[in-house]
Amino acid sequence: MLTAAAETPKERPLARAGDKSAALASAPAATETPKERPLARTGDKSAALPPAPAAAETGADWPGFRGPRRDGIIPGMRIKTDWSASPPVELWRRPIGPGWSSFAVHGDLLYTQEQRGDDEVVACYKVTTGEPVWRHSDAARFWESNGGAGPRATPTLSNGRVYTFGATGILNALDAANGAVVWSRNAASDTDTKVPIWGFSSSPLVVDDVVIVAASGTLAAYDLATGHPRWVGPHRGGSYSSPQLVTIDGVAQILLLSAPGATSISPADGALLWEHSWDGGAIVQPALTADGDVLINAIGGTGGIGTRRIAVAQGLGGWTVKERWTSNGLKPYFNDFVVHKGHAFGFDGSILACIDLQDGKRKWKGGRYGNGQLVLLPDQDLLLVLSEEGELALVGVTPDQFTELARFPAIEGKTWNHPVLAGDVLLVRNGQEMVAFRLALAGG
Repeated sequence: MLTAAAETPKERPLARAGDKSAALASAPAATETPKERPLARTGDKSAALPPAPAAAETGADWPGFRGPRRDGIIPGMRIKTDWSASPPVELWRRPIGPGWSSFAVHGDLLYTQEQRGDDEVVACYKVTTGEPVWRHSDAARFWESNGGAGPRATPTLSNGRVYTFGATGILNALDAANGAVVWSRNAASDTDTKVPIWGFSSSPLVVDDVVIVAASGTLAAYDLATGHPRWVGPHRGGSYSSPQLVTIDGVAQILLLSAPGATSISPADGALLWEHSWDGGAIVQPALTADGDVLINAIGGTGGIGTRRIAVAQGLGGWTVKERWTSNGLKPYFNDFVVHKGHAFGFDGSILACIDLQDGKRKWKGGRYGNGQLVLLPDQDLLLVLSEEGELALVGVTPDQFTELARFPAIEGKTWNHPVLAGDVLLVRNGQEMVAFRLALAGG
């Protein structure tokens, strides 16, 4: 693992001196080591803890990475698109430590991860004001030359707990109200996996009574109540992706894109269901078409290779996987793509593109947003794009042509973090600051 020795002062905001708000509500057990720490220092306390519900329903406004289904789609939301007349209204802006985490949101609380000097931090803030609520710290620091310092994954909310995965492998289950440690593990040790050069980046996924993370290309499941390891899936090379819950032919399964291609695992026991080879690895999430096919992508040394549609089915002889088409019309690298009305929309390098899901042919390409991210408002046929340089843009989601409707400067500096829209509050951040905006709702 690389150290922070080569960092410049600009790469260390809120570093050694820290910001004094840490003293406002630091959570207990923050000084524990990153080693395996199930249920604290004095033995198994699980009997004293309330049992974790088996259901994965959260009720959160934005429970974690890319929303409730990890697909970047926000149904039931319509906003005003004339930003010259009704621009985003800034609610607050505050410095934040380095990291590429996004947000999880419930009510007036938001959760993210950041680096504070030599500590990897899970932090809770108020949505309405940006005021710190609590902070949990682990003595861990990750840095690499491309992405800089800090954790990469996004917290996950479920049933009053927040689950986080740090860049060196620390998996925490914390009380969402006060940050108290319920249990903690080191997934790198549990799976015998070395920290990859880009750091562990998987956002935790809660399924039934387990939480699942990808230690690079190896899935691992932990008991929600106790943190005890339940299973470790097959080792499948490197990966920057997060586990994705899908249902195919009525069977719930966990998909992970990694260096050898796509792998499907049973959430109950970690057994391999099926896999499809496409060398190169992947960073973004797989997606499903309306009729149940799977969309995957692969990357090379200099960027995205393309998008592939595969048909997966369960028969008497087991699972079958068939390639329908492979397209170079949409080549995601580490940027989102979304599925909408028979088309996929996303980043082809640094430019947005649309492909037809029937044959993979490109319908249009336009607009330059760097290595940005996006979410889809399907009721409005609208993309909300956050560019790499911190600009917000509204783009029409139709297959006939590229149309940018509005653009607005939101945040300065390299911005790779996924935006979050919880109600009418838009949250954006990068490795230096975070900002909350209120968007005017259509009809409001």
